Amino acid sequence: MIYRFRAVLDHAQKEDIFRDIEIRKTDTFEDLHNVLTQSFGFDGSEMASFYSSNAQWEQGQEIALFDMGQTEEVQMMNETILEEVVNEENPKLIYVYDFLNMWTFLVELGEIVDEAQGTDYPNLLFVCGQVPAEAPERKFESDSAEGPEIEDDLLDDYDEPYNWN
Repeated sequence: MIYRFRAVLDHAQKEDIFRDIEIRKTDTFEDLHNVLTQSFGFDGSEMASFYSSNAQWEQGQEIALFDMGQTEEVQMMNETILEEVVNEENPKLIYVYDFLNMWTFLVELGEIVDEAQGTDYPNLLFVCGQVPAEAPERKFESDSAEGPEIEDDLLDDYDEPYNWN
């Protein structure tokens, strides 16, 4: 089965910046990280983490690219399969790339479909908007232990189901 994700750059501009991506549900979070960095034009050399999220886009369990030797156990991207965390009941992730600049993306499972014969996965389905030269400035209202607080008005446009046709 194939997961279709929409990854939206969290920024305050009027222009939408997102990518629609297909990836096997049995691929790892590292595979998703690689396709996201490539599709948004990053070289992939910076630290990154996914965070499980709920309907209000609150940051949950971390899935890290590298083991930073933290005292608490953190899931690793290369060891964690997408379907272990993401499903129709839990479709949302927060992806943070480059912890110095804090590129933050809201990633949501839009649809689960059958694998198409002759298609290579991961597959970039659609590109909307250009990534700015610098990461959008972030205003953090919570302490760093809780992670970034996502502005509600940014999400208003993305609450509707995707029309993949």
